[in-house]
Amino acid sequence: MSDRLAEFRAFRERMNTRILEAGNLEIKRFFALDTRCYEAGALDVKTKELLGLVASMVLRCDDCVTYHVIRCKEEGVTDAEFFETFNVGLIVGGSIVIPHLRRAVDMLDRLNAGEGPESTGHAEHGA
Repeated sequence: MSDRLAEFRAFRERMNTRILEAGNLEIKRFFALDTRCYEAGALDVKTKELLGLVASMVLRCDDCVTYHVIRCKEEGVTDAEFFETFNVGLIVGGSIVIPHLRRAVDMLDRLNAGEGPESTGHAEHGA
């Protein structure tokens, strides 16, 4: 696993654990709601992760973009599907999304090169 992906995963897991251990009920509820949102329902998990990726690009949250690129890859999203999704994010968000598009494509390239995380800790998606 690349150092960047390992650091991302370790930091995310460590901080999620720390935040949840604080015992704030509202935060725990939000994290649980966030997790449940991405479960299969009328829409499958793959579609929900692609939607999360677009929203994250438009909101310009690099941590969330990274998370959703990883999850989409795990859900079997093809490069062609990624680039159509990136295009939706770019059209909706405009040129300000371009730096986040670059980082998303860099992450995809790293994953395609076999630098993927062993586990992404699926709970609390991008929170």
